[in-house]
Amino acid sequence: MQLILLAIILASLFFRVFPLEMQKRIINEAIHLRKQDLLFLYCGLYIGAVTLAGISKYAINVLQTIIGQKILVEMRQELYHHILQLPLQFYRKMQPGTVVSAMTSELNAIGFFLGGALAIPLTSILTFVVFLGYMYSLSPLLALLSMGVYPLEVIVIPLLQKKYNRLNRRRIKTVRSMANVVNEAISGIHEIHANASYNLEERRIGNHIRALYNHLKKLFFVKYGIKFANNLFQSFGPFILFLVGGYLAIHGKFTLGALVAFLSAYEKVYDPWKEMIEYYQSYQDARVRYRQIMQIFDMDPAHSILPEGREPLQLEGNIEIKNAGFSINTDIKLLQRINLDIQAGEQVALVGFSGSGKSTLVLLIAQLYDLTSGSILLDGYDIATLSKQDINHNMTMIAQRPFIFTGTIRQNLLYGVQALHGGDPHIEPERRTILQAVRDVGLEEDIIRFGFQSVLDEEQCEPFRERFLRMRQIISIDLRHEFADTVEFYNARSFLYYSSIHDNIVFGEGADNLFATDNLPDNREFMQLLERTGMLEPLLELGFSIAIHTVELLGDYADDEFFFRSTPMEPTELQAYAELVRKLNGDLPTSATDQRMLLILALRFIPAVHKITSLPQGLDRNILELRHRFLREVARVDLDHCLSKGTLRPCGKNEKCGDRCTFIPYCPSQYLYSHTLLDNILFGALKTADKIDSRLIQLASKAFEKEDLLDDILDIGLNFHVGSKGDRLSGGQQQKLAIARAFMRDTPILIMDEATASLDNASQARIQELVSTRFRDRRKTVIAVMHRLDLAPSYDRIVVLKAGSIIEQGKYDELMARKGAFYELTRGN
Repeated sequence: MQLILLAIILASLFFRVFPLEMQKRIINEAIHLRKQDLLFLYCGLYIGAVTLAGISKYAINVLQTIIGQKILVEMRQELYHHILQLPLQFYRKMQPGTVVSAMTSELNAIGFFLGGALAIPLTSILTFVVFLGYMYSLSPLLALLSMGVYPLEVIVIPLLQKKYNRLNRRRIKTVRSMANVVNEAISGIHEIHANASYNLEERRIGNHIRALYNHLKKLFFVKYGIKFANNLFQSFGPFILFLVGGYLAIHGKFTLGALVAFLSAYEKVYDPWKEMIEYYQSYQDARVRYRQIMQIFDMDPAHSILPEGREPLQLEGNIEIKNAGFSINTDIKLLQRINLDIQAGEQVALVGFSGSGKSTLVLLIAQLYDLTSGSILLDGYDIATLSKQDINHNMTMIAQRPFIFTGTIRQNLLYGVQALHGGDPHIEPERRTILQAVRDVGLEEDIIRFGFQSVLDEEQCEPFRERFLRMRQIISIDLRHEFADTVEFYNARSFLYYSSIHDNIVFGEGADNLFATDNLPDNREFMQLLERTGMLEPLLELGFSIAIHTVELLGDYADDEFFFRSTPMEPTELQAYAELVRKLNGDLPTSATDQRMLLILALRFIPAVHKITSLPQGLDRNILELRHRFLREVARVDLDHCLSKGTLRPCGKNEKCGDRCTFIPYCPSQYLYSHTLLDNILFGALKTADKIDSRLIQLASKAFEKEDLLDDILDIGLNFHVGSKGDRLSGGQQQKLAIARAFMRDTPILIMDEATASLDNASQARIQELVSTRFRDRRKTVIAVMHRLDLAPSYDRIVVLKAGSIIEQGKYDELMARKGAFYELTRGN
């Protein structure tokens, strides 16, 4: 690409100089000699050359941008590859905002500079030389005089640029600090909200904003000073040209055409000079950024990723620690003289006083920290010589505070497995393996719940549609009595007191929210139907009653959403409806806008939920009659046909129904694609949300398993999006997910650093039972850091640490009989 760019640059030089010669000939030959044919010829050649010069300039700009972006892609990939391998000690000191800033804005400036690193200087220098040569051919004296100002500019501009570089370094440092503050605030947003520390955080960022303002102010003073110097020096050229060139032209020593061509050439020769100045400034800016980036990340990874010339080791799980020590800042010893021998398949518990070094020790075993003295051997191999893949293929670690990545539960579960296979996103174990890991850690009920709350489109639903509808039938018929106090089942011939007036009328769903609550009053056919049936006034009266009672009773509680549970009005709407009530003064509205507001309230009203007013006597029967006319005359569906035949009657061939052809009524044989899976299976409105969880679990364990649907629900639930850093999951759910992710790797060595700390006692016991039985059968080496000492008896050996040293070890009964440090710990707990 650079060679293509060079060829275009060389070709463009001719088209940039040629128009100047045409200017001279147009004046001296065509106009002076009054030759019209020459005028047309030279003008045609002039515009042709100008056009080709513009095209070549466009091609140069595009190519240099592409080159810069390709370089930027490679730089980002290589830098990120390097950053990910840096040891954990680096990240203990480095703020995330600094890394993000370096990877984004700072590398951007470097990439843009590198894109033109060849094109700009080469084009500018060659253009400058060619234009200068042309000027010299016209008048050597004027050429030399015009170039006299450039040496002065070469002296002044670099001096100003040095000042600019110093200020730019300060600006970059301030931007990084500001990025760190913002990143910390976003990461700790829960703490900020909990403490309402908005003013404190605003002051923190305010100091950086003001500092950045001062740096930028000085920076732009210098930047525009450079521009001022450039413009001043540029003005001297025309001054000399007009003075000397005009004198020569008056005395017949210089033609008018040559003077015009020389002036144009001088203006053109400044363009490459200006580009060189800007190039120099960009070079200095990129150089500053590049050096700072290199200084930040100038650290070699502690271990190679891949083993050299061999496949990753397959270890049995023997661990031998010899006289190991670990210090920070060279003088603070966190661990000293650690000697420990763990046999393959042995399960060891690390316990001790707070700050004793338990977590530090397992981090050293996992190669996340490096020893400062001694050694750790895995099956006889020194851990310091092993690659990351050797460790990855043989060891899994579960942290006390696991990190959950943004994405789905499935993606998080497969993260470790895919890492074992080189990061291949297409690697996925059998479904039963994934679901078994979910069941092992007790995450099954949560994922079933997520599955029930999923909204499936037609493609996702298609493999299960008939079985889901079969499940609906089982609930509505076989289990109807069991759910009678929880669900109000949809019935085409009954009024639904736990559904809104809107749902009672529409009794279905249309495409693109055609019949949505807030859109329905704008539907001309619906409004005409209300007029024909005499239902407009009763609904307006219901809406008016809701508005009056809400304004009167909740007018002083607009900031408390709790009280608004009894009304379909939102707290934010209170002011608007209060003004409407005052305006109407007891009369029903006549304007379409006011009617719309009251109709929306009426349509939102749920009789069994919204106690702000009561449903007028007989209105339920009238709405039921309105439902059937709406479905027949507005939605154009035959509900009776659906109920009797199980299918929807299609629109007539000659009828233009548009989106109404996709309307789906609440018919037992129709899946509702805008509703959750739970809504579709229950096929009704929930009377209360309090009892539904336990009932759904019972249903999942009995009816769903009987219908072979349980695994399908779980599989759907695996696609639940966990949010940023898993913030849509509870702490216990996050920890269970991390444990399941680790179990799926099934490596010979498992390290658990207080891995069940966020779980309830029953869940902790469940995980411990799994470790003690299944993992022992598989000869898996387990090292567990724990605080709950009642779980320690199931381990083969207990190692007690204090102040960075092992003070005793042995079986549970032995340590209890010895009545030493472990005995005191159990007494303390």
